[in-house]
Amino acid sequence: MTTIESNSIQVNKPASVVYGFLANLNNHQQLMPDSIYNWSSTEDECKFTIQNMAKLELKVGERVADTSITIVPKGEVPFPLNLKWEIIANGDSSTAKMIINADLNPFIKMMAMSPLQKLANFQAEKLQEILSAS
Repeated sequence: MTTIESNSIQVNKPASVVYGFLANLNNHQQLMPDSIYNWSSTEDECKFTIQNMAKLELKVGERVADTSITIVPKGEVPFPLNLKWEIIANGDSSTAKMIINADLNPFIKMMAMSPLQKLANFQAEKLQEILSAS
């Protein structure tokens, strides 16, 4: 299993606010890059298309209040993976990071590692930007 972690971000919001945003998959569209389209979601599931790549359907696998949200595939995926947001409370602020765990064979790993790292960092930075503005 390959693990890809975003940069940790600081947010001047309590962990409960960060968790509340991330726990609802409707909010995740705001964290996606421009290469994502055909987005549809509910609080627990989302589906979208990655430009020139694949269609994905994801769902919440586990929620741990104010601490973490794990998102897992629903249906077929190019490779097994899960996405996890970890949130650490620091009083009135918090730290968050995205962790992608993917079962990548060596060839896929060589091609996917950089885009997955960029995605993780992009989403973490967007989360910081969105929550800092509110």
